[in-house]
Amino acid sequence: MVACTLACWRCRWLLPLLLGLAIIMGIIALAGRGWLESESEPYVHQASLWESCTRGEQDLNWNCESLMDYGWGRAAAATYLVGFVILVICFALAVIAFSIEILRFNFVRGIGGLLFVVAAFQIIGLVIYPVKFTEEIPLIGANMFSWAYGFGWASTVVVIGCAFFFCCLPNWEDEVLGNIKPTYYYSSPDRAPYLN
Repeated sequence: MVACTLACWRCRWLLPLLLGLAIIMGIIALAGRGWLESESEPYVHQASLWESCTRGEQDLNWNCESLMDYGWGRAAAATYLVGFVILVICFALAVIAFSIEILRFNFVRGIGGLLFVVAAFQIIGLVIYPVKFTEEIPLIGANMFSWAYGFGWASTVVVIGCAFFFCCLPNWEDEVLGNIKPTYYYSSPDRAPYLN
């Protein structure tokens, strides 16, 4: 016999866990200095969401310039940061929603809507940054958008996935709460003569 169920009560913590993972990746993106780096030696350029640093080929010290002096730099940082703050709020709301015995599924759908807002803010910040950076900051040699920028996109992709799951979760309310009996599928030679 095989039990077919969509979800289980213990599995309800997967979505808040994924939101926590998105928060960790967002922290790495916000704090990381690898948004843009020189692609090969000599490593003369690196940038974060907050500053751009360059150095000479033989120089060991980085000369950093704040990106907050540019309007687009403030806009990219603000939109990504606002999205991150709303993400933290959604995480807290998800933990609260899944902690109570009687889930409020309309509340869960609201969290999904907020997560789409988070994704929109993060995408705006992640698009403004490379477009305006390459237009207004002189680049030396071959450069690439690197690991911290990738963590920003990874966080956004996880948020979009969680947003869909949070919005669709109320459609399976009975399965999640365990109010529906599992359906068992089995075959027996006596009951299915047409299979012979």
